[in-house]
Amino acid sequence: MSRVYNFSAGPAVLPEEVLREAAEEMLDYQGTGMSVMEMSHRSKAFENILNEAEQDLRELMRIPENYKVLFMQGGAHLQFAAIPMNLMKNRVADYIITGQWAKKAFKEAQIYGKANAIASSEDETFSYIPDCSDLPVSPDADYVYICENNTIYGTKFHTLPNTKGKILVSDVSSCFLSEPVDVSKYGLLYGGVQKNIGPAGMAIVIIREDLITEDTLPCTPTYMKYKIHADANSLYNTPNCYCIYMCGKVFKWLKKQGGLGVMKGRNEEKAAVLYDFLDGSRLFHGTVRKEDRSLMNVPFVTGDKELDAKFVKEAESAGFVNLKGHRSVGGMRASIYNAMPLEGVKALVEFMKKFEEEN
Repeated sequence: MSRVYNFSAGPAVLPEEVLREAAEEMLDYQGTGMSVMEMSHRSKAFENILNEAEQDLRELMRIPENYKVLFMQGGAHLQFAAIPMNLMKNRVADYIITGQWAKKAFKEAQIYGKANAIASSEDETFSYIPDCSDLPVSPDADYVYICENNTIYGTKFHTLPNTKGKILVSDVSSCFLSEPVDVSKYGLLYGGVQKNIGPAGMAIVIIREDLITEDTLPCTPTYMKYKIHADANSLYNTPNCYCIYMCGKVFKWLKKQGGLGVMKGRNEEKAAVLYDFLDGSRLFHGTVRKEDRSLMNVPFVTGDKELDAKFVKEAESAGFVNLKGHRSVGGMRASIYNAMPLEGVKALVEFMKKFEEEN
């Protein structure tokens, strides 16, 4: 069977080259006579995998020296709690609510202190990014939190909020490594890797060193203390070894492509193909305010639920899979991450044109 065009929001498409390499090394990783799945996380071979992965990520993102990179299990949801546990010194934090994941993170933070929703786009089903140039930032807030790219709703912060000197914390799960980023603008940025980098089951946390302290909330479990992971070079316990290995392969692939500037150009080109079609279509239309559109996740609808369902079904038969929108919003969504080739997006648009003519 030939490979389909996979538009899943996560776990998502990975570069075919990376999958083939991993397949070749499955039974014998570089002459060790075993799979990475089988080797000790304390072995020299795995130590090299881990250190190279971190070094490649640092080069790709130009991560400053005074930031630590942590490979942690539990995906983004674990970080919804770990962030307030580690950073809420005054027990106050401000949240900008632009979708389900920011909302969940906000709800989680309320368990540990006073979380304030200082801006929201829920009034229009999260179809835009609110103006964040002059927010009512709390004077005693420990940080301001955003979800930078909203996977479900297809919006993206193209300008970071004015945090009025407060630490910016950002969930970058679905835009991770899709474009260059100035890490120094954040106190902490993190993301689940299963959307744009690797298999599910892990998050990468990039945190400024001065924010890593012993001073966490009394209820913080040992595993959720950033200092524990920073001091142990992400080897406090058995990490998600195979996921780190796969992420490392993707970092090398990205470097080989030319880095994040090249990826941004490609992602803009792919997104333009789809958005241009949607803007001129008589049947389909996008659901996001133009200036806030994501390059990674493109939601669209026909306006008729039955027709949406018909489209998803026929698309799947034609080899375009996982186009059904998130259960909370319906419609369709095409996630066009780094590993989705331009040909895949062009083929989808051709299929959409045909479907429009027939319906």
